[in-house]
Amino acid sequence: MSSPVTEIDCRDLPCPRPIIELAKALPGVAVGDLLAVVARDPAARHDVPAWCRMRGQEYVGEEVADDGAPRYVVRRVS
Repeated sequence: MSSPVTEIDCRDLPCPRPIIELAKALPGVAVGDLLAVVARDPAARHDVPAWCRMRGQEYVGEEVADDGAPRYVVRRVS
């Protein structure tokens, strides 16, 4: 990825904690930079893109972390 990535580890957190952690971490990320949420909670696959739509942020997509856990990437737009 071309932009710096901040990653938050939510592997063992149940819903809705990955979204709460995403919301808490976003202010610490510069506009235009990427934030990745690593979460095994199956709800995160739907919750992260929905949160981005509701908050006006860009959902970049899903990747896989080194350990195989899903990694959801968000670009801070505002």
